[in-house]
Amino acid sequence: MEWYEQEVNAMEERLRVSPPPPGLVVFYGSSSMRMWESLEDDFCDIGVMNLAFGGSTLDACAWFFERLVVPCQPRSIVCYAGDNDLGDGKTPVEVMSSFRKLLAKVDLHFPKIPFTILSIKPSPARQHLTDRIIVTNEALHREIMGRDNGYFIDIYPAMLGGDGQPDQSLFLEDGLHVSPKGYLVWKRLLQSRSTDIFCEPIPLVPATV
Repeated sequence: MEWYEQEVNAMEERLRVSPPPPGLVVFYGSSSMRMWESLEDDFCDIGVMNLAFGGSTLDACAWFFERLVVPCQPRSIVCYAGDNDLGDGKTPVEVMSSFRKLLAKVDLHFPKIPFTILSIKPSPARQHLTDRIIVTNEALHREIMGRDNGYFIDIYPAMLGGDGQPDQSLFLEDGLHVSPKGYLVWKRLLQSRSTDIFCEPIPLVPATV
């Protein structure tokens, strides 16, 4: 996990210098989440924090969970990861093993909050992994549906064109990362389940009787 240490250390320092208020919705995962530059504006009425880091795998998300997510005491977590695991040659079975590690961390520290996993997207640069992506997405869906307050957002079909191929306009030129237009698709899908996924902010001061 040394490859991630520089970026994670920098994030930890930012959290130490400017600690966020508890009860935000934490967005977590890989660079596809980290590069969502309009995230705070897109969900300005929700209260969000982006803790994603570049190149991360589900294994890395589980490894750094206590260092990044736990101190923020979120009211909900939205995660995108698994893409890089498959890109690194992991099988769907191995990806699911890593996902269960992450889910175990979530349930240990925050057993009652909503946890949302986005499906793996149909990146043009990873079309050779299409079969593995589809199998993994189906497994992620089954796994998260077994958790109370677990949610699955299927971004895969929404990022395909009318010909059934990845919609190039929803991706950057590298064919891997998401374009601003693509993030609008993600935003729309998340908003369609906002009541479940984001829930109401937890009051910082109890109401008087």
